[in-house]
Amino acid sequence: MSTDFAAMHGLYLEDLTVGMSAMFGKTVTEADIAAFAGVSGDTNPIHLHGGFAQTTRFGQRIAHGMLSSSFISAVIGTKLPGPGSIYVSQTLNFTAPVSIGDTVTAVCTITDINQERRRVTLKTRCLASDKIVIDGEAVVLVPRRTPKK
Repeated sequence: MSTDFAAMHGLYLEDLTVGMSAMFGKTVTEADIAAFAGVSGDTNPIHLHGGFAQTTRFGQRIAHGMLSSSFISAVIGTKLPGPGSIYVSQTLNFTAPVSIGDTVTAVCTITDINQERRRVTLKTRCLASDKIVIDGEAVVLVPRRTPKK
């Protein structure tokens, strides 16, 4: 087993600039919703029961909002800044439902870099069919390439 973790690391604070952006997209499936309900414990019937969901304002089952928001975490943890970064905070505004079969694309764009505190602020959005379904902001702690002395 390799102990060279440098190859696993994402971007460092010194690599980042305001305006950098990355995305992750996934089509939400029935299996995703069932698995998320099992892992999270959120078994709200609006996600799992067609008959119940038909009686709601949406008229059909919808995906968990936190399932779609987890795609933001996928961007931060794997792409921008990537492995080694640590979530500090996230705001989320859920603006539209996501249905089974929708492709959700999470887009994260750097809006501010605080060199002193090693914090990066990102505008975070999830879109489905070019419609914003989640809008928010994340703050992430990012390691330096070389520790500050």
